[in-house]
Amino acid sequence: MCSQCKRVSETGQAACPHCGASHPFTYDFSQSDRYLQQETRRVIEERRHLGLEGLVGGLDCVIVNTEPEHQVAAVEELLATTGLDISQAFQDDEYVTYVLATPGSADVLVRSRRQPRNPFWAFNDFPQSRRLPNTRLETLVFATPDLETYVSIQRSRGVHFLTPSLVRTDYYDFIQTPPSPFTGNSLGFIEWKEERSYASHGAQPVDRRPSKPDRDHLDNIGALDHAATRVRAEDRDAAIIEFMGLTNYHFDFAIYVQVFNSITNVARLTAGDYAMVFTSGISSYVNDEVSGPTEKFIHNYGPRVHHLAFRTRHIQDTYASLRDQGMQFLIPLVGSPHEGLRQTFTHPSSHTLLVTEYIHRYGDFDGFFTRSNVTKLTGATTRQ
Repeated sequence: MCSQCKRVSETGQAACPHCGASHPFTYDFSQSDRYLQQETRRVIEERRHLGLEGLVGGLDCVIVNTEPEHQVAAVEELLATTGLDISQAFQDDEYVTYVLATPGSADVLVRSRRQPRNPFWAFNDFPQSRRLPNTRLETLVFATPDLETYVSIQRSRGVHFLTPSLVRTDYYDFIQTPPSPFTGNSLGFIEWKEERSYASHGAQPVDRRPSKPDRDHLDNIGALDHAATRVRAEDRDAAIIEFMGLTNYHFDFAIYVQVFNSITNVARLTAGDYAMVFTSGISSYVNDEVSGPTEKFIHNYGPRVHHLAFRTRHIQDTYASLRDQGMQFLIPLVGSPHEGLRQTFTHPSSHTLLVTEYIHRYGDFDGFFTRSNVTKLTGATTRQ
């Protein structure tokens, strides 16, 4: 791994082929937690030294971009399968935006572009995703109490942003990073003013505003629990280190699933907050037959967010009602009250390419995942 750009290369050259740094290599790539634990301690110490601790809070919203012709269907799908409801719908010069919200949760912004420029285009150019070249969960937006200070410190570390200055509106200030070379995700940072509204000055309301179905089981589906990004095996350490350097999250644990060549890694702010999950291979992609579902997904779709997980009460009844409603699942409910949690995955959406996870942790369960559930859910993604 290069100590400068954090990219992994198979090379005998003295210079990094990605950034040109001389004699940059810090370790030979092999999948274990030793190097990651060492580097995460360094990142946390650097954050403290620079004054970044306390400058980034929890997840505020996620931005999902769709093709314009899929946008309304994507909104209708989320209304029919989650507890989210529309709180705003507007358009400006750049986007048509639907804001979906539910109490106690990060918001989900479903957008379509009105302009051709798309900085995520190259990250969508993969065998199974290029047919929807504008479709992905693009940006995860985190709250900050002092955006100017945050940006100043990050720029001193060499961090770049998509805009040369803050985007200022009547309601918030905002900035975001370019898509990460490791994840394809952008991280956004928002400082709210007195009134909370995502609409910029001059935005116009959207005429077509789908209504939420009146289905009792949707009340059981609550806050966004975590998002899981799939990254290449060789980029796993760098993706987590990069994310920690831009937020106040810490690396919590990893579960290795040898049979499916997969590692599930969890980063958390605190135990009760939204979590970031990074899933990678143990070894790099060889081919679809031998590399396992995680590396196969990345080969076909590129590094990206694979699923959004929602906390779900009465998960057995909710699962049965969603199935009766016509939802298709990759796997029946896995886990039990004895094990501490239950989970399931849906088939990926044809409008967003995202899988939805429903998760319920029972009252005395003090963990996040179990090895058994992770193994079963990883295996289920072979059916995508």
